[in-house]
Amino acid sequence: MGKIIKKKIKIEGMHCSSCAMCIDMDLEDLEGIKKAQTSYAKQETDVEYDEEKVELKDIIETVKKSGYNPTSVVD
Repeated sequence: MGKIIKKKIKIEGMHCSSCAMCIDMDLEDLEGIKKAQTSYAKQETDVEYDEEKVELKDIIETVKKSGYNPTSVVD
């Protein structure tokens, strides 16, 4: 197992808590994601992942494919 990385990703385009749940489900389908917790109220997702199994760019691309706009990443 590789190093577990924690990132906060700001997201635009969520309209309700169901949007947040969809993002969580899509992220959790990625191999290497340990935890995804998206907040509609905060317009962000907290993600923990194994950097040897998944890259940040793949996480961001998954959010985009879910129909939302990741705007920034915070450590």
